[in-house]
Amino acid sequence: MIRLMAIVLALLLSFSPAVAEQFSVVRELLTELADRNDLKPLKTVIVARHGETIAEKGYRGHSPGESTNIKSASKSVISALVGIAIDKGLLDGPEQKIAPLLKEDLPSSADPRINDITIGNLLSMQAGLGRLSGPNYGRWVSSRNWVRFALAQPFADEPGGRMLYSTASTHLLSAILTKVGGKSTLALARDWLGPLQGFRIGAWERDPQGIYLGGNQMAMSARSLLAFGELYREGGRTADGRQIVPADWIDLSWQPHTNSYFSGDAYGYGWFARQIGGETVHFAWGYGGQMLYIIPSLKLTVVMTSEETGPSARSGYRDALHGVLAEIVSAVKTN
Repeated sequence: MIRLMAIVLALLLSFSPAVAEQFSVVRELLTELADRNDLKPLKTVIVARHGETIAEKGYRGHSPGESTNIKSASKSVISALVGIAIDKGLLDGPEQKIAPLLKEDLPSSADPRINDITIGNLLSMQAGLGRLSGPNYGRWVSSRNWVRFALAQPFADEPGGRMLYSTASTHLLSAILTKVGGKSTLALARDWLGPLQGFRIGAWERDPQGIYLGGNQMAMSARSLLAFGELYREGGRTADGRQIVPADWIDLSWQPHTNSYFSGDAYGYGWFARQIGGETVHFAWGYGGQMLYIIPSLKLTVVMTSEETGPSARSGYRDALHGVLAEIVSAVKTN
């Protein structure tokens, strides 16, 4: 305990007085969250400013270094891998059609509109295929071939039409990455994102054909998720100056391509966006309340992880987490 207090004191002394004050105020705020009844599922919170962690807290026996299922927040990781694959010339770009890439798994009597779906449509959840999230998720992951099952869904809209949130879309991207990359999506992630200090993917579910589940069931720690968020906040460049994710891909991913039917939030390529605390916030969101928030205007990155046992949207819990972020933003802006 004495050693830990000494480390904290050293960190405080290394910061400017203004940053040290932010550290104190935000740290006190995170401590107070433990007593809030609307935040019972909360496991960890980490707040970083200008690349420095100014406060972190674990709740009810959890710690920021432990592995957790980040659920659909992993869709943002899949988006990053797609951007890297495009930069490496393995994919042509967002307008590339997916049918030739997945021709072995196309249904024999496919709807002709399957030929119009693009990489970008999958990223922005505008493929048009029937949703395989929510009530349809179980029957999808119980099928013998998840890729074929997804491609065989009847169209609910035109490709490029309204947003139809479906984990099957990002799983098709995982299948495409596996094919063009010549190795598993996990191996690609470890190769391409491996130079990022602090980043690590642990356990990750696979489909019956061995393809890693694109956009769900990925284990990472809150600190690892923070490292990924910091990479994006820094325009895809690591602390030692290495460009991992193309900066223009991050801009394109954060550009609104559609809007969520459920929340009204803007959605780009694997990232949501909304105004919180008077600032534009780009965020990854996973079931149960797995959140990665990036506020470029404040050089601020915030991670929140939660129990994955219940929904966060219709319960109001996600909005409570947005409210916590608003409090953090206010504390940072006023100190």
